Amino acid sequence: MTAGVLPVWWDDAADGPTNMAADELLAEEAERRGGLVIRLYAWSEPTVSLGAFQPIAEAEASAAIAGLPIVRRPSGGGALVHGTDLTYAAAVPRSHPWGGSPQALYDAMHGAMVAVLGMLGFDARLHLPSTNDPPGDALLCFARRSPGDVVVCRPGRSAMPTDPKVMGSAQRRLGTTVLQHGSLLLTTCPAVTAEARHDGLAELAGKAPEWTAKSLADRWTALVAEPLGIVREFQPQAFAAGRGQEIASRAGRFRDRRWTARR
Repeated sequence: MTAGVLPVWWDDAADGPTNMAADELLAEEAERRGGLVIRLYAWSEPTVSLGAFQPIAEAEASAAIAGLPIVRRPSGGGALVHGTDLTYAAAVPRSHPWGGSPQALYDAMHGAMVAVLGMLGFDARLHLPSTNDPPGDALLCFARRSPGDVVVCRPGRSAMPTDPKVMGSAQRRLGTTVLQHGSLLLTTCPAVTAEARHDGLAELAGKAPEWTAKSLADRWTALVAEPLGIVREFQPQAFAAGRGQEIASRAGRFRDRRWTARR
């Protein structure tokens, strides 16, 4: 890895299998470079990404997300409805300071986002476990609460355990690396029913947004790099550039019903 650099790629929108294949390759890139790497991306259509260990039957039986394509992530956690979020994949070698503990990478990424949201006027914090937390086995990630999730207090109200969650992440060890997926909900998704809709930053701002996905990502990734004593460096080309053939080949597994329905 180039000393003192956090490489960040911003990729064009793609479908679910293509995004998951690219993220697997990102994990290998982290091992090759010997440090943290980040890929930021969007989705070519509203899509549900299912956690690696979630049963497909539950997702397919949910009327709230009916009709949306489903892709199974290699990472764990709950199902995410993509399309109105900023999605990221981060990867580190297991030997990295943030690779030895599942919570270390989680808190590093989320703590930096709390700081950014605070700069923008949001009353954001990392979630602490509470007896009022919703069930931990809910299908959708944003209907769950885990330690370290990013939550935002509604304008004009005191902080409550039920404050909306705006960012969640999940990870998986893949050989000698750790791959973490995460989603920052920018606005509620109109492609699902009310049961699956959750307020995003736009709904919680209380005024017209003064930020974009790219301006948020710019501040956020710069802050992620600071504790490591390195500098964030946006890459001049998308991560997929020059890797199209390998990504397409790997995407075949994520398109295969045998992978999607493996649980």
